[in-house]
Amino acid sequence: MTLIRKGSLVVSAQAREDNPLHGPIYMAAMALAARDGGASTIRANGPEDIAAIKAVCDLPIIGISKLWDARFPVYITPNRATADKIKAAGAEIIGIDATQRPRDGGPVEELIAYIRDDLKCEVFADVDTLENGLKAAAARPTYVATTMAGYTDETEARKGSGPDFELLEALVRATDIPVVAEGRFWEPSQVARALELGAHAVVIGTAITNPRDITRRFVTESGAC
Repeated sequence: MTLIRKGSLVVSAQAREDNPLHGPIYMAAMALAARDGGASTIRANGPEDIAAIKAVCDLPIIGISKLWDARFPVYITPNRATADKIKAAGAEIIGIDATQRPRDGGPVEELIAYIRDDLKCEVFADVDTLENGLKAAAARPTYVATTMAGYTDETEARKGSGPDFELLEALVRATDIPVVAEGRFWEPSQVARALELGAHAVVIGTAITNPRDITRRFVTESGAC
């Protein structure tokens, strides 16, 4: 039994510093709106946002902590220290970049084991390719997700092509770990297709929780001015 309900929608409530909605109070409100709309789980970044959401929202939280460092390409929960802060903030699920790229910390397999066995949290492993997905799955996280497809040097060409259904389908066929679809979902029909292909759940961020980008999309695609 996993905390993320099978067949459900996960909403990513995150806002960078340049976004008018940046800040714990806004992300807590966004999480409540997502909950009331039917989301099963919230994905949130940083101990402050996680704690604020946890204080008002009863849904499970996939917590991540972005550590920006020019020396390393991995920035999503790269090490034990960031995982510790997420757990302390109240997240029951810890999301990590589970690619094999350099990180400020030990091997990803050791991080997965630490979160699972020492912190007693579910592990949400973000991957970019089938190869990295299978390597992550071998370490037995709770979930493997397609989050990083299109956001690594190896997969950059996929970024403009919508959700990576090919990777999703390949992972579902190749591993018994629940596979979560994430990345560039804009339409309900895409969510339905992901579930049909065997996704355990689907994560949506920008298309729900970033009004600035949603507005920009409507303006651009409609020709409005």
